[in-house]
Amino acid sequence: MLAAMDVGSRAGRVRATLGDHGCDILVVTSLPNVRWLTGFSGSAGMAVLRGDDLVLVTDGRYGDQARAEIAAANVDATVEVGLSQGAQVEIVGRLGAGCRRVGLEAAGVTWARQREFATQAFADAEMVATAAIVERFRAVKDDGEVARLAEAARIADAALESVRPRLADGVTEAEFALELDTTMRRLGASGPSFETIVASGPASALPHHRPDQRRIVEGDLVVVDFGALVDGYHSDMTRTFVVGEPSATQRRLLDVVTSAQAAGVRAVRAGVAARAIDSACREVIAEAGWAEEFIHPTGHGVGLVIHEDPFLSRVATVDLEAGNVITVEPGVYLAGVGGVRVEDSVLVTENGCRPITHFPKDHACLPSPRTT
Repeated sequence: MLAAMDVGSRAGRVRATLGDHGCDILVVTSLPNVRWLTGFSGSAGMAVLRGDDLVLVTDGRYGDQARAEIAAANVDATVEVGLSQGAQVEIVGRLGAGCRRVGLEAAGVTWARQREFATQAFADAEMVATAAIVERFRAVKDDGEVARLAEAARIADAALESVRPRLADGVTEAEFALELDTTMRRLGASGPSFETIVASGPASALPHHRPDQRRIVEGDLVVVDFGALVDGYHSDMTRTFVVGEPSATQRRLLDVVTSAQAAGVRAVRAGVAARAIDSACREVIAEAGWAEEFIHPTGHGVGLVIHEDPFLSRVATVDLEAGNVITVEPGVYLAGVGGVRVEDSVLVTENGCRPITHFPKDHACLPSPRTT
């Protein structure tokens, strides 16, 4: 049994900040934010956060589910159902009647939806574009959230341990990805966190390569980037393997990236600038002469969304907080040769961090593919 999440207190904490953002009410349209505030996991819904209450507006498919999930999460909220999108907008307008300033989530509202709210629901009110009001709270996980992230990571670790030997059997990238995804489901995940990445040979130099029908052969670097999904929460981990004996270049790639990742993890603690983690990884890779081959940010937050606040990059402006769960994932990618990425998810603490993912990093070398 996973630890309970403190969903019931969330709306009150967000509500207390609305005045700071120039809002009388907040219309939450981002589904991860709706779920975080209410416990509702459906695919259609809006949460209206007012001075004294929380209302979930959804369609006829989800009325009973929404009430049950809100009750299970111990959230003090009501549910209103509109059978069409237009009817739901009308409900939102009624809930906000008399408000002068209506907050909309700028990152999650299309221009068409904003015009719909402005003309049909709040013709006499000012629309306020808000930025990351809920996301700032979501970035700090409670014990129940950490438990779900850790369980997702445990399942992913076990699945990779189970299927890793198949890399030496001459399977295709697609076959290995399917076996990994299926094993995670068998172990209790509701699915993969995202489209599993299995990138072999020259394709390992493509950070987000989609697995295809290429067979994994002796001499390949193989990047495996994947995660499990548990109760809406994602895990994220990357390991890079070699089939057979690594070449000198492959061994150096593995050593440099593993060292860079360890330097980044050592730098993690509450109060440290997110960009400092990125710098710690880049310094190791730059010293090895591959600064230009590290072509993506170092990491990101993980939770109800696979990529969420805080982000770790050269231009990041936030400091880490205790309770953030972040990835540290440097990589080096040599066109025509291959690439290496090593990634762990960690929980930020006051004095450092605690690993969420645990699969060992000393499994880089695999036997040559078996022949028949």
